[in-house]
Amino acid sequence: MRVRPSSGLRGRVRVPGDKSISHRAALLGALGEGTTRIDGFLESEDCLATLQCLSLLGTSVRRLAPGSYEIHGRGRDGFEEPLDVLDCGNSGTTMRLLIGILASQPVFSVLTGDGSLRGRPMGRVIEPLREMGARIYGRAGDTKAPLAVLGASCLQGKTHRLPVASAQVKSALLLAGLRSKGVTAVTEPARSRNHTEVMLQQLGVPVRVDGLTVAVEGGTLPRGGEISVPGDISSAAYLMVAAAILPDSDITIANVGINSTRAGIIHALLSMGADLQIEPLPGKGEPKANIRIRTSPLRGTEIGGPIVPTLIDELPVIAAAAAFAEGTTVVRDAAELRVKECDRITAMAQELGRLGVDIKETADGWVIRGGASLSGGRVSGRGDHRVVMALTVLGLAMSSPVEIEQAEAVSISFPDFAATLRELGAEIEERATDLRDPQAT
Repeated sequence: MRVRPSSGLRGRVRVPGDKSISHRAALLGALGEGTTRIDGFLESEDCLATLQCLSLLGTSVRRLAPGSYEIHGRGRDGFEEPLDVLDCGNSGTTMRLLIGILASQPVFSVLTGDGSLRGRPMGRVIEPLREMGARIYGRAGDTKAPLAVLGASCLQGKTHRLPVASAQVKSALLLAGLRSKGVTAVTEPARSRNHTEVMLQQLGVPVRVDGLTVAVEGGTLPRGGEISVPGDISSAAYLMVAAAILPDSDITIANVGINSTRAGIIHALLSMGADLQIEPLPGKGEPKANIRIRTSPLRGTEIGGPIVPTLIDELPVIAAAAAFAEGTTVVRDAAELRVKECDRITAMAQELGRLGVDIKETADGWVIRGGASLSGGRVSGRGDHRVVMALTVLGLAMSSPVEIEQAEAVSISFPDFAATLRELGAEIEERATDLRDPQAT
């Protein structure tokens, strides 16, 4: 991508369907009984990997229209044994949630992914599943993919206490618990996103929530229904920051999910002085709203503690906003960023530093001093969609162009990111890199 200095973003747009909710809608629809209709499904590489895996497990998945799918649940009969390896691509959500589901299905399966996913830690979901009786094996002491799952229909529900708040680990354990004996309960040190619990209840599964503990009882499966996926607030966040820092901007993002376990970006931007207006929308299921944001002077802030799990995917663009804020921004308690598609703490520190941002990497975040003299240049998206989008937002506010290599990773969650920004008035060019070009490094 070549990103030119821009200003005056204006208009009303939609962002793609929420990635986390799209994954769960497909998985719960396949796990349950009856037919589930999904509208607003995110057709990104990650979510399409989930659909492909479900198809290999014998699930009937029918595309009705762009973003609209019909899934026929496997119900109590369970999944078929796949004839091929389940390729999760770059999607940690696909792999971790499928591990939980397949652990309690009487089939053998092997899960793998791309180089990035094969390097990501899976031990923290495998270990508690093994305590329930699951048989899961893999590389690096059974902690990394490829993973072999010898499923069984006799898992035992258990009470788990997670050392780190993780919606993916929590969801994997709850989904395994649906076909296990007794009660499966998960307690976290802080509240993580609760899309799985919301959707289970929407599809007829009783879920007990007591503070930071969530529990399900084995034997009750989801029933078919209709799921409307709202816009992804993680994708919207990058447009929100762009409008906040670029002069003379005024945009509205329609139909965005504002689940309280995901709304940390709203609170963080408000603490920085952003001009944000939230218009709640009616409807069942996930809460949603139209979000309007206009240019405003930003100030430094501190982000840490319980809010971090609610904006973990938005922290890269918070770093971009901090570069243009008055004063110092401190991000802490975010070590989870080191085990995403890349080490996002190091990646953002190095790439923003190349563009002149005064940023210091810490063990679990950054210290960013705004107001430094910033210039354009060439940076790398590190094959990570969130890093690419954050660098794009930063580039729009520079005094000279920014070129971003490995920008194709944006298709993982927001394939039309550049086109949406252009619709609002941004100047962004996309081109394929010619590997024969000596300048293409």
